Amino acid sequence: MLSSLFPLIYGLIFIVLLWQAFRVMGRGFSAAGKPLVAENVDRTGRLTIHPELLDGEGRLTEEDLLTVRFGGDSESPNPTSKPGE
Repeated sequence: MLSSLFPLIYGLIFIVLLWQAFRVMGRGFSAAGKPLVAENVDRTGRLTIHPELLDGEGRLTEEDLLTVRFGGDSESPNPTSKPGE
């Protein structure tokens, strides 16, 4: 009895998973056509500042910030610099 019921249960689960996969893919395709959210709008509706940018009194720091540049940037290298600098 169980051996004849197993293919039916397997097929039913397969169809349900296939239907869910198409639903998820459909959401992705419909989202691809929508415009992106404006970049200057924060999701919280408030201006968010990282605590690392604040000084001891809670104001934005005036110190120079350390930046890191990784290889493969879209900017071209400085033409006056030598390779390896």
